[in-house]
Amino acid sequence: MTTELLQIHPSELRFVFELKKQSSCLIQLGNKIDQYIAFKVKTTSPKKYCVRPNIGVIKPNEKCDFTVTMQAQRTAPPDMNCKDKFLIISTVVPFGITEDDITSDMFAKDTGKYIEEKKLKVVLISPPSSPVLLPVNGDVKQDQSNQINGLKDRVLSGIENIPPPLRVSAEVKGLEPALDTREDKTDVDFVLSHAENVGDMNPAKDDVQLNLAKGCEELESRLCMMDSKLREVRAPEFRLSIMNAEVTMMKLNEEKRANIKEKDLLKNELEVLKRKRNAKVQAGFPLLFVCMVAMVGVAVGYYLHP
Repeated sequence: MTTELLQIHPSELRFVFELKKQSSCLIQLGNKIDQYIAFKVKTTSPKKYCVRPNIGVIKPNEKCDFTVTMQAQRTAPPDMNCKDKFLIISTVVPFGITEDDITSDMFAKDTGKYIEEKKLKVVLISPPSSPVLLPVNGDVKQDQSNQINGLKDRVLSGIENIPPPLRVSAEVKGLEPALDTREDKTDVDFVLSHAENVGDMNPAKDDVQLNLAKGCEELESRLCMMDSKLREVRAPEFRLSIMNAEVTMMKLNEEKRANIKEKDLLKNELEVLKRKRNAKVQAGFPLLFVCMVAMVGVAVGYYLHP
């Protein structure tokens, strides 16, 4: 075959590489012919990547996606150059076949079928740099600092713009400014302590969000590993069931042939018995014929010797 079976997009796997973080890449396969196509995905580093699904069937002129997840890495490759490769194997399969019917023998080259292989390389991309540690957290921290500064400015401006006390007696005139200043100072201390408490709560929230993100990543990696193990376990069981079915079919065919032979032998024996019976009947004379001959002989003798 000269025509291509699959259209692959994109033509390479791009991962945003960050230490101790997972990264995923989506690949889309398109069926370019009017027949069913089965595909299988292989990699040079199966422990480093999780492919879901790694096998599948694509109907005519339809598309199918699979996700490749790179596990969290502790060290970065030199110059961000990754030598890992992926191989997508595809072949034409009969109409109506499903994922459960796929076996490794379908992709064997010694069967004489057309097997198409396409290699994809892995490209690592550095994460986008930002002036703050994290964009979301940075915005939150920046907004909170602005709020705190605003509160400080408001409080200080309120202290500076304290209206002058009313003209009363000299005793009261000496007490009122001191009381107002103390009250304003206590307000400033309360606002500043409240702002500091709010600022201290943000790292705790960030830690909780980071722990949740790590937990989700670990759970996803475990699901990928369980899925791959389940597929590896299902393949031998499926082959064993096929072998058992083939053995059962062979036994049934042998029993059918034996029954046909016995039936033919019985037919032959029945025909032989029928022939023997007919031969015995033809060897003797019928009783009626004998009686007639005897009566004719008696009559002739009576007329000859009166």
